[in-house]
Amino acid sequence: MRWRSLRFALTAEPRSANRCQLSTVNCQLLNPLVQPDFREIESNWKSLPPLTDYRQLSRMVVYNSLNICSIVHQRIIMNLALSQIGTQMSNLTGVRAIMKDIQETLTARKGQDFINLSAGNPVILPEIEQMWRDYTIELLDSPDYGEVVCRYGSSQGYQPLIDAVVTDFNHRYSLNLTSRNVLITPGSQSLYFYAINAFGGQTAGGMKQVVLPLSPDYTGYGGMAIVPDSIFAYKPTLDIDAANHRFKYRPDFSQLRIGEDTGCVLFSRPCNPTGNVLTDEEVHKITDLAASYDVPVLIDSAYAPPFPSLNFTEMTPIFGDNILHCMSLSKAGLPGERIGIALGSEKLIGILESFQTNMCIHSSRYGQAIAAKAVASGRLADLATTVIRPYYQQKFAVLEAGLTKFMPQDLPWYLHRGEGAIFAWMWFQDLPITDWELYEALKQVGIIVVPGSSFFPGLREDWAHKQQCIRISLTASDAQITTAMERLAAVVTGVYQGK
Repeated sequence: MRWRSLRFALTAEPRSANRCQLSTVNCQLLNPLVQPDFREIESNWKSLPPLTDYRQLSRMVVYNSLNICSIVHQRIIMNLALSQIGTQMSNLTGVRAIMKDIQETLTARKGQDFINLSAGNPVILPEIEQMWRDYTIELLDSPDYGEVVCRYGSSQGYQPLIDAVVTDFNHRYSLNLTSRNVLITPGSQSLYFYAINAFGGQTAGGMKQVVLPLSPDYTGYGGMAIVPDSIFAYKPTLDIDAANHRFKYRPDFSQLRIGEDTGCVLFSRPCNPTGNVLTDEEVHKITDLAASYDVPVLIDSAYAPPFPSLNFTEMTPIFGDNILHCMSLSKAGLPGERIGIALGSEKLIGILESFQTNMCIHSSRYGQAIAAKAVASGRLADLATTVIRPYYQQKFAVLEAGLTKFMPQDLPWYLHRGEGAIFAWMWFQDLPITDWELYEALKQVGIIVVPGSSFFPGLREDWAHKQQCIRISLTASDAQITTAMERLAAVVTGVYQGK
């Protein structure tokens, strides 16, 4: 093992007097040819160079997801010194760290038949794939092909796509957009990175916060801030329907504060991971609070109308002078091409465009070109409501039916109201174990979910609820979802009974 090629960042979180749980394993390979092996690290303990050869050396106890216990090893920082930003950005955070563990589990247990309910990848739906194939063929046969893929373009985006978006939204929502109100980005994730660091963080006047008004929310927000302390989330109120085992998160406006020290506000609608859809009234209340201080509000609309239209309840996109309406085509069947779209004032769009010019010039022009055809024709918006939405809405119904059939009615389990997105979110009140321990227990019966505690970025309050939830993907087959709910019910029943 070439020690200088690795940097290990492992964090152990106590669970009881004699047990620890690996809450985050960040193993960043600076040389991708070298693969880490915990057993090799342990066996090489005595042969490591002297303490003085390392910038930092500390002993840690690590328990990984496969329940390897009492592995004592060292934190190794190689001679290559990273900046504060380098250290922050080189760490895996949130679901990315979990997905690494899931991939290792699937690889290590190839003989075991898992039902994977962790995926954030959309299902490849035949009608959607065919649409993108059709527009790819059109592009290949077009005289524009060379201009699209063989030349650089504008940092703002591919003009035909910008024009198609302007025309569609002006007609659909009675807006008065011009091309200067649109920015195309390499996926919406990059858009939030630009905004969080353009509007939030350290300024000449002090720290500007990025406010998440409703927690839980998208885990990715937590890893985007160059100044991590700038992310600040608010604990919600819970609207509980105990008789039907349902609940819904709502913003706590008695606590929510937006002021001079707020750089921007950010939330997803519909929400990943919960499927929550903030009401029009709640959105207006947030945007009005922000407008008083000229604070931009980013509405993450990756699951919203008009595409992919993954809302299962009525909702209307909301626009305004201080609103950045942020979309993605990933759940519309184009995640590989990384197409994000921002709509907003010319001033806000200009700031983000400059950020993008310095970062990456522009998004994939091939993806933008076929997206332009899909938007302009109206076919994408039509398939979103006739194919994409019904598919996932039916999956949620299958999950609900499975829970109703198998989950004991006398246990305090709650399913978040299914209002949109491609996930279900469950809360187990007074769960005797942590969400990570439940995740491990479910793996033992062949079910993979995502522990919920990763979806509370910026929430600094000590709240037991954060360790009582799981996210369930709606991307499996009907039979797999039903089987998974039966196994989930058995595991959760045993946990509450202390077995």
